[in-house]
Amino acid sequence: MKKLLILMFCLLPVFAHAGEAQDMAKDPVLEKRMIGLAEKLRCLVCQNESLASSHADLAEDLRREVRELMQKGMSDQEIMDYLVARYGDFVLYQPPVKSYTMLLWFGPFALLFVAGLGLVMQLRKRRETVPEANLTPEAHQRAAALLNEEEKS
Repeated sequence: MKKLLILMFCLLPVFAHAGEAQDMAKDPVLEKRMIGLAEKLRCLVCQNESLASSHADLAEDLRREVRELMQKGMSDQEIMDYLVARYGDFVLYQPPVKSYTMLLWFGPFALLFVAGLGLVMQLRKRRETVPEANLTPEAHQRAAALLNEEEKS
């Protein structure tokens, strides 16, 4: 048992040796093009990650499919159109501005405008309901004396 354990420890470096990761495509130009296109596409599983940075199984399948389409000679725009036809605009990392995506693009700005308008109205209402405090000459002198006393300290 002891000899077997020593033999396993001696063989451990052989099994632990890791080579450099190879690109999936044999052509490095094709691989760079695929990564560039995958940055513009959204992972359908992760939803907040690009296709290039996702490690989900579906993302790997989509990257493989994109590589195959590139090898067939399709342009980047043709591949994007194919994926949009298959999965919808959701597959694009930056969906186009269309009538049904207006809320997605301009909703945050509208919400910010409404919140700002509400804040201005609330501050005006508060100014009208809270009277300004007018100091009497005695209170003014006492406040000045306290401020002078604080400056000396």
